Amino acid sequence: MERIKQALEKARRERGDAPAVGDLGVPQPRRPGAPAEPASITYTETRVFQPSADLLRRNRVLLGGEKLPGVAAYKMLRTQVLQRMKEKGWNALAVTSPGPSEGKTLTAVNLAVSLAREVNHTVLLVDLDLRNPSVHQYFGYVPESGVSDVALHGVPITDALFNPGIERLVVLPGREAFSHSSEVLSSPGMVALVSELKHRYLSRMVIFDLPPVLSADDAVAFAPYVDAALLVIREGKTTREDVTRAIEFLRDLPVLGTVLNRSVEATTSSYYYY
Repeated sequence: MERIKQALEKARRERGDAPAVGDLGVPQPRRPGAPAEPASITYTETRVFQPSADLLRRNRVLLGGEKLPGVAAYKMLRTQVLQRMKEKGWNALAVTSPGPSEGKTLTAVNLAVSLAREVNHTVLLVDLDLRNPSVHQYFGYVPESGVSDVALHGVPITDALFNPGIERLVVLPGREAFSHSSEVLSSPGMVALVSELKHRYLSRMVIFDLPPVLSADDAVAFAPYVDAALLVIREGKTTREDVTRAIEFLRDLPVLGTVLNRSVEATTSSYYYY
């Protein structure tokens, strides 16, 4: 993790060691007596990529300004997640599902966006669905480097991070797909990187998009490195047995609750939180 520390130190030196915001999009630790951090974030090395509003709309990414039922539902989800995480002093949340095509990645994206609209913390969204990395696609972004390049090949993390034009949100995308993804997730380089991302800043929420629980052993293998999980299920697709099996596999990891996606009974939203 020395390369990450060096990159952050370089950014701080460029700012004259000012109490500003670092390249991971999070407030730097303040010196005693230093002024409060600025309300506006400036990214000095993290790439800023501004997707079009039309593309985000087509990809169902909710920015919060729209008067859509889903926005209110994600605000409710955000509030409950924050309350439960803060009660325990947690900051690392895995978003997964029992099986594929149940909406976990879009839920992770929209939850991260909604969390970033809270001014008391910043958000890092990490794509760890290494079998099918797709978080970047929702923003129309093509990564030159991804989380595996940082963890396995020594690429500086600032070469992989991007800010999708949403203040207080930084994304560490996936790039390369792996058939042996659980081994990559448990590799020393990945474990060290995840520990660095989780523990460097107390005010940062880290959202990990993980593969489906029942499709591979990735989520189970990665469970010791997160604080809690959110389970996304899809009405008409996910069975009660699938939910029971998924929770059993995650029995050593606190599950905050489930998100019911594409509910046919919804009158104001297709997303409900339990």
